[in-house]
Amino acid sequence: MWIDVKSLQALDCYRLLTSLVTPRPIAWVSSYSKTGVLNLAPFSFFQMVTDQPPTLMISTQHKADGSRKDTSLNIAATGECVINLVPYALIDAMNQTAAALAADESEVALAGLTTVASAKVAVPRLELAPAAFECTLAQLQPYPAEQPSCELIFLQVQSVYLNPAVLNAQGRPDPHKLDLVSRLGGSDYSRVAADVFSLQRPASGQR
Repeated sequence: MWIDVKSLQALDCYRLLTSLVTPRPIAWVSSYSKTGVLNLAPFSFFQMVTDQPPTLMISTQHKADGSRKDTSLNIAATGECVINLVPYALIDAMNQTAAALAADESEVALAGLTTVASAKVAVPRLELAPAAFECTLAQLQPYPAEQPSCELIFLQVQSVYLNPAVLNAQGRPDPHKLDLVSRLGGSDYSRVAADVFSLQRPASGQR
């Protein structure tokens, strides 16, 4: 079975891709507007780019009317954000922050969340997030150039917060203790720590 994606409506193409590219990590992004309103929104178009320099990327899809998301506008204006990771314990709060609010309303207040100061950026992190990346804007690229449907936002990590409670005996993040959630297709999610296994790479030279 082959599907010509050019024959699909935009919503059908979105549903197909998001049902197949799974699981996807969730970037729970806190950012300040130009007027100082603290915005918080989840994005599952999220990935690492490189570790030298440590860089993450989110894609902020445009709204149904073609306008840009508040997160995209905020990061462009201030050059900063924090990417909080989402544990299962906060899944309901994260879902609340996906609501479409006016730009002068804060999702943090809506979800009853508390924040604490970051170490190197002005934007605060979520107090209960087990890990968070303090980021500065490296590049914001509308895509595709001829008729943008999103912004690809490359973010350089300046500092990482880790709750000591999620570390293992070797001082490394423990996936079971982090208990992060990820997006599947539609309204489905999964828990990263549900079934973790290890697999060693073959030694150099083996086929």
